[in-house]
Amino acid sequence: MASELKEREELTVVPLSHPWRWISGGLIVVVLAGLGWAMAEAQIQWEHVPGFFAHPVMLEGLVNTIVLAVAAQGGAIVLGVVIALMRLSANPVARWFAVGYIWLFRGLPVLLQILIWFNLALVFQNISIPMLFSVPTNVVMTAFVAALLGLGLNESAYMAEIVRAGLSSVDPGQTEAAKSIGMTPSATLRRVVLPQAMRVIIPPTGNNFINMIKGTSMASVIAFLELIHAANNIASRNLEIMETLFAAAAWYLVMVSLASVGQHYLERAYGPR
Repeated sequence: MASELKEREELTVVPLSHPWRWISGGLIVVVLAGLGWAMAEAQIQWEHVPGFFAHPVMLEGLVNTIVLAVAAQGGAIVLGVVIALMRLSANPVARWFAVGYIWLFRGLPVLLQILIWFNLALVFQNISIPMLFSVPTNVVMTAFVAALLGLGLNESAYMAEIVRAGLSSVDPGQTEAAKSIGMTPSATLRRVVLPQAMRVIIPPTGNNFINMIKGTSMASVIAFLELIHAANNIASRNLEIMETLFAAAAWYLVMVSLASVGQHYLERAYGPR
């Protein structure tokens, strides 16, 4: 018995080998090195990219991209909350209107919606309310407004479903408890339901905002000066197409990185304590 215990004590622990980890890691390093070598040998004037990064036209496109993304996402959040509340309403008319709204704007491609809004003057020459005002559609429906409506209305349909899912995730007992102490429905929603629902709402909303930043590039088809259109404008003068596109790509990565950091802190603020 003592000899068996002694033999067990003398046994050495051999770490488990993972050869495929080393092989896969080596393959990744080789692929990355190959990509780096290819980009270094490519016919790209890398020294010109920083100049295009800070080019006045590029900076104007950057500002327009940020304004459009924030405005479209902000409007989509507000409208999405309203549609979500209508979707959960006991009123059948409001509920079915919300269902139809989500079906329509979520079902059509964003680019198609932008083009429809931009060409609205082809079917409605004036936008008017009888005895109040009447303005030419071309005056109202600028490239910015068309992009804002196309992006914002499409996003609001997704936000409505995100908000609905968040509100539905809150235990109904929370609402009943708030009612029992005399809280009004609006106060219950604002102080009890929404703070808990935010844990479910924020992650997909942050992802959608990141998609919104990139989705603003579709406004380039209607000549709105965002980053892609700005890059094309610069490249049309000097024919350095790839250099200007890489400068625009760098700005997109900067914006997405900052948005990701903001999303992280928002999630942490509303996360479990």
